[in-house]
Amino acid sequence: MIPFSVLDLAPITEGSDAAQAFANSLELAQLAERLGYERFWLAEHHNMPGIASAATAVLIGHIACGTKSIRVGAGGVMLPNHAPLQVAEQFGTLTALYPGRIDLGLGRAPGTDHATAHALRRYFEAADMFAQDVVELLHYFEPAQPGQAVRAVPGAGIEVPVWLLGSSLFSARLAAQLGLPFAFASHFAPDAMDMALSSYRREFQPSKRLEQPYAMLALNVVGAETDAQARRLFTTQQQAFVNLRRGKPGLIPPPIEDIESYWTPLEKSGVEQALACAVVGDENTVRDGIAAFIERHRPDELMITANVFDHAARLRSFEIAAKAREAIAA
Repeated sequence: MIPFSVLDLAPITEGSDAAQAFANSLELAQLAERLGYERFWLAEHHNMPGIASAATAVLIGHIACGTKSIRVGAGGVMLPNHAPLQVAEQFGTLTALYPGRIDLGLGRAPGTDHATAHALRRYFEAADMFAQDVVELLHYFEPAQPGQAVRAVPGAGIEVPVWLLGSSLFSARLAAQLGLPFAFASHFAPDAMDMALSSYRREFQPSKRLEQPYAMLALNVVGAETDAQARRLFTTQQQAFVNLRRGKPGLIPPPIEDIESYWTPLEKSGVEQALACAVVGDENTVRDGIAAFIERHRPDELMITANVFDHAARLRSFEIAAKAREAIAA
């Protein structure tokens, strides 16, 4: 059975704050570790009131410190926002502290709005240099050579698994060209998923980092005791997407009874298209839905995300997903 992993955004819910979000993320990571999840990734976003994982490397250190064996990483660091040397130093440091447990996923998007991308200073100058920046970053993890003018300290000679993330053919083809593992953002942008997977696997060139293509797909999974309860919990994610499209991102909202009264027909169509890769229901529905998704798309690994308002219900959802993996394996 393929591995299951967790994607977390350190959500800040209405009535809560960042400190509570970080505590919740750590508790979720500890549960994921006990349940046998492979890795726990955090995503870089900026100027998003409901997402507390902006300082991604810092939060990765917090999660790794509070766990023992699960891999912890970035899903991902938006490389155009950063100098490659600084990213190499950060993740070289993390790997030195937690050897064999740190992943570095790299994305090309800004992870924010236009004005905030400007405030980050680097993005608009660096986005077109993404491929070159990835190569430069990989170079900093190589053993330092005599006379090398610039090296990552720590970082040089440290083995840090590097992934490319994307929602289009660009990153899929670059990952194939560089011989890197690839993660597709099917949990919010599924349209190009099949084409990207096909291109990545067809064009993959083996490297010293990876001999065969390795593709991970992301999937929204919301599990509860009944299908109706799960659908209600899922309205939190649906509202969040509507709010973002209205230009009003806010704290993560509580679920509502009638999502139809919240969105317009046009908003509904757009959100349902964005969240098409979602499995929502009780244990049986989740098991069957995940099994069907794996059977159709054949990922090498599945990364599960769940934007659920109530923390206990969110933990329970990941328990149900883990049970589904056991049932499918059996």
